[in-house]
Amino acid sequence: MSDRWTSLRVDELPSIKVAGDLRWKPVRRTLGIEAFGMNAYTGEKPGDDVVERHSEETLRHEEVYVVLSGRASFELDGETLDAPAGTIVFLRDPSVRRYATAAEPETTVLAVGGKPGEAYTPSAWEWYFEAERFRDPFDPEAALRLMDEANQRFPDHAGVLYSTACWEAMAGRPDDAWTSLQRAIELDPRSREWALKDEDLATIHDRF
Repeated sequence: MSDRWTSLRVDELPSIKVAGDLRWKPVRRTLGIEAFGMNAYTGEKPGDDVVERHSEETLRHEEVYVVLSGRASFELDGETLDAPAGTIVFLRDPSVRRYATAAEPETTVLAVGGKPGEAYTPSAWEWYFEAERFRDPFDPEAALRLMDEANQRFPDHAGVLYSTACWEAMAGRPDDAWTSLQRAIELDPRSREWALKDEDLATIHDRF
């Protein structure tokens, strides 16, 4: 390792539980990569998510998934693909709905992506995924410092505001949480439906 290059193992990265069973390893954030997005996802047992169900229609990213270990089962617009270690899956069409689960214990998938023809900028979701590490041990103030950074970098981003509201509610700041949530709902009305079912926001459910 030097000031010009860095080496690490995927298993040395923190494993942060996000979006249900998904375990995220923040490759880009850890290494400080600015040219492209890169992250890894691990499934400890068969059935665990290793790629969350989504498309890239909003960001228009091309994505490559590389199965580093184990075996993954991909679902791509309803088609299934068995992907043992060493498999590369390239999705050039951002509209493809994608999802993958571990088919063997200790499955790890590396994801690399970016928008063709444009300089890369990190996505807002990295900040609220990173904040999930502060659930155990529980430290909402540390999470909110991270969300402050996200709000400055991504002003009026519904996902960032929603996550901020969750952490404000858990930190005992119901008025702030309500304000952040209302703005999130203005930007993305689906936030209201999510909030009504979200235990993180239990302290402000009576305001609906």
